[in-house]
Amino acid sequence: MKKIFFTLCISFFFANLNAQNIPMTFHNGSFKSIPLIIPGVMNPNLNPKSNSGVSLDVGQKVYFFPNGKKKNKELLFIVDATWKKDTILQIDEIIEKRKIELLEK
Repeated sequence: MKKIFFTLCISFFFANLNAQNIPMTFHNGSFKSIPLIIPGVMNPNLNPKSNSGVSLDVGQKVYFFPNGKKKNKELLFIVDATWKKDTILQIDEIIEKRKIELLEK
């Protein structure tokens, strides 16, 4: 039993060493609120012309509502290990690009 507990502790320790948390800012430059879904973290509603600070783990998925309805969510992006600390993401612009991508499918 002690051996299993020790193994679990070591595994947990090394798993946390590999986890990378990246602080960033979500900027909403539009005149509309933007609801997002960040599973396991929060479901922010970005106010018009505002900034929101958030720290997300590499691999974290962020979703948005392409039709403005809270029924059909789509993946906006996945946090990547190449992202730099304190990056400012223009969420309204990223959403517009994703909407175009979704229409082209």
